[in-house]
Amino acid sequence: MTDFTAFNRRDVLATLCIAAGALPASAGAQNRSRRQRAERAPDIVYAERAEAMRFADDLAARRGLPADWVRSAIGQAVYLPNVPRLMLPPARGTAKNWRVYRSRFIDPVRIRAGARFWERNRTTLARAQAEFGVPPEIIVGIVGVETIYGQNMGSFRVIDALATLTFDFPPQHPRAQARQAFFQDELEQFLSLSYRTGMDPLQPVGSYAGAMGMPQFMPSSWVKYAVDYDGDGRIDLWNSEADVIGSVANYFKGYGWQPGVPTHYGVRLAPEAQMDALLAPDILPSFSADSFAAKGAVPLGGGLSHPLKFALIELQNGDPNVPGNEPVYVAGTENFYVITRYNWSSYYAMAVIELGREVMAVVGP
Repeated sequence: MTDFTAFNRRDVLATLCIAAGALPASAGAQNRSRRQRAERAPDIVYAERAEAMRFADDLAARRGLPADWVRSAIGQAVYLPNVPRLMLPPARGTAKNWRVYRSRFIDPVRIRAGARFWERNRTTLARAQAEFGVPPEIIVGIVGVETIYGQNMGSFRVIDALATLTFDFPPQHPRAQARQAFFQDELEQFLSLSYRTGMDPLQPVGSYAGAMGMPQFMPSSWVKYAVDYDGDGRIDLWNSEADVIGSVANYFKGYGWQPGVPTHYGVRLAPEAQMDALLAPDILPSFSADSFAAKGAVPLGGGLSHPLKFALIELQNGDPNVPGNEPVYVAGTENFYVITRYNWSSYYAMAVIELGREVMAVVGP
C-alpha cells in the first residue's frame, strides 16, 4: 500500500469521527495542514526537460513512432524523487543474511496463496511443463516471490519510474552508466509496446523499476517472452494467470532451462577445500563434477553423476564469526543459474526454489 492510501484512510476516519460528534481539529492544526499543502513542491514533468524531449524525438525516429505521441507520453511522465534512492545498493559492510531473507518470502501467507494459485491452475501448469520443460513449483515460486500471486504488483506509474531512471539515474551508483543505458532501453521498449498494442502508456502501474504484472516483467522481457497462453488474442500479465504461467515458462526456456535437471545439490566441503577458487566464478556454473570434487566440494545426492557444470553457491547468515552464523553452501546447476536471470541473486533463486517446494508439499505434485 502507498502512503497516499494510508493518508486517505486517515482522512476518512477523521471525517467519521467529526460526523459522530468528535471535536474538530484545532485552528492551529488546520492552518499547519493548509501550509503543508501550499508548500508541497509541484510535480516535475519531463516536458520541461530539453534532454527528455530530444530523447523522445530520437526514439520516435529510430522506432518509427509518431513524434507527437512519444513527446506527449514522455512529457507527461513525472519525476519520482524516491526512485533514484531506491536504486542504490546497500551500504558497504551490510552483512547478507539468508535466514532473514528467506523469512521474508517463505511464510504462511505466500504458501497459502501459492496453494490456491496452484489448485486453480493445475491444468495450465502441467501444460506449461509439457511445452516448456519448467516444473510447476518453479513457476509458482516465481509468482509468489514477485507479487504474492498478484496481491502486490506495485503502485508506481511505469512511465514515471522508467523516465526517472532514464533521465535521473543516481550518478553515485557503482554501475550508473550501464544501468542508466538499461533503463533508457526499457523506456523505449515500453513506449514501442504501448503504441503497438494500443495500450495507454500513462495507465500501467508496477514496481519502482518499471516491472509489470504478476510476474513483474520488464518491458523488454514482455516483448521477448510474454505469450497469450489463454488464447484470447491478447497478452495480459496483470489479470490472466494462464498468460502469466506461459510467459514465465517461456522466459526460462529462453534462458536455457534444462528439463529434468535439478536446480542444485547438497555439497560436502573438505577441510582443505580451495574456497577462493570455488567461489571465484560466483553463480556461473564453471566446474565439472570431477573438477568440483578435486577442489574439495563433493556434490551429494547423485550430483557426482551430473553431466553438466556446477557453481558453489554461498548463502551467508550474517557475521560468520558469530557461532551459528555459518554460511550455507549448495552446488548450483545450470538451472539454478537460469533462475538468477530473473533476478541476479543466489538468495532470490533459493527463495523461489524453497517457496515452490513448500507450496508443492501442501498441494502435492
